[in-house]
Amino acid sequence: MKKMLMATTAAALLATTAYADGHAKEVKLGVEFGFTGPIESLAGHMASGAELAMKEVTDSGMLLDGAKVISVRTDTGCIDNGLAVSGAERLIAEGVAGIVGGDCSGVTGAMLQNVAIPNGMVMISPSATSPGLTTMEDNGLFFRTAPSDAREGEVMAEILVERGIKSIALTYTNNDYGKGLADSIESSFKAAGGEVTIVAAHEDGKADYSAEVGALASAGGDLLVVAGYLDQGGAGIIKSALDAGAWETFGLPGGMIGDSLPEAIGPDLNGSYGQIAGSDGPGIAAYSAMAEAAGFDGTSSYSPESYDAAALFLLAMQAANSSAPADYKEKILDVANAPGEKIYPGELGKALELIKAGKDVDYVGASAVELIGPGESAGTYRVVEVQDGKNATVGFK
Repeated sequence: MKKMLMATTAAALLATTAYADGHAKEVKLGVEFGFTGPIESLAGHMASGAELAMKEVTDSGMLLDGAKVISVRTDTGCIDNGLAVSGAERLIAEGVAGIVGGDCSGVTGAMLQNVAIPNGMVMISPSATSPGLTTMEDNGLFFRTAPSDAREGEVMAEILVERGIKSIALTYTNNDYGKGLADSIESSFKAAGGEVTIVAAHEDGKADYSAEVGALASAGGDLLVVAGYLDQGGAGIIKSALDAGAWETFGLPGGMIGDSLPEAIGPDLNGSYGQIAGSDGPGIAAYSAMAEAAGFDGTSSYSPESYDAAALFLLAMQAANSSAPADYKEKILDVANAPGEKIYPGELGKALELIKAGKDVDYVGASAVELIGPGESAGTYRVVEVQDGKNATVGFK
């Protein structure tokens, strides 16, 4: 035990030394996502997005006089606070200068409170969307490139009204993410004149959801909105509802948008619809092409936001002339917002050069980045409908 403590202390001292040397030849960024668990089908594409930005910056040779950016991956399990916290502690011990993550909201809050704040570590999450994270005391250490679920609830209510939905049954995964999103959807839909017949939690990891679906079906509603996870209970609820003939069409918030859901459900999911953080324009087009060339799917949920999270870290470090979190955290909002030259995917080297020359940049990135308030995304949404077994983009909000 004594040797372990000495090793941990030594690692912490090395990390502190790395922070102090803004011109270190290596800058490590943690990438902490749910490589196992209920969004594992998304995590690989998210990590690849973050690492694409790191490679682009390394290849440019422009970061802090030629520093190489190293990715250090670790797993949150999405819903496993203990795993996420221990992973974040390992990242600290390995001397990372920032953490791209977490992914799911509950584990992100646990990482922030138990690891990031005590160690003065900056986190930028591409996908933790709980409104509760907005008001968490974070000492200016937490940012996110995906908008809060408070906004998503408003967007979903708009979509439901536009499609003539008068009443919904609503089920949510029983955690911080699901509860916050469900509250937002319920209040927004009611404010728009809609009826919410029932709001009921479901647990992930069950083999049988017939009891949950029975209660939802008894309450009724034009549509069943499933605020869950596509690789876990959310998919189970939909399968059970289809088997029971309770609903034929489903409302799909962000945690349910991904290729694995229509693949798992099959043609019966056609016509279901929802929304996820996403934007249109030159940024996403450029990023999607870069991702395809790199061999992964840049249109996968939260992959663009992951690229942007990593990019913000590195541009802020350049602006601060330091990889120390205490130095560069104050620069994140500066590089993310106007004024300055707009920067898109593929232009990170150019941005670093401009910053070094003392010029302002306005990082637009792949997801139309604009950070507001306590460092969270103003946010736009991609409206998705399942057509012919695939998620098709049918608009933007």
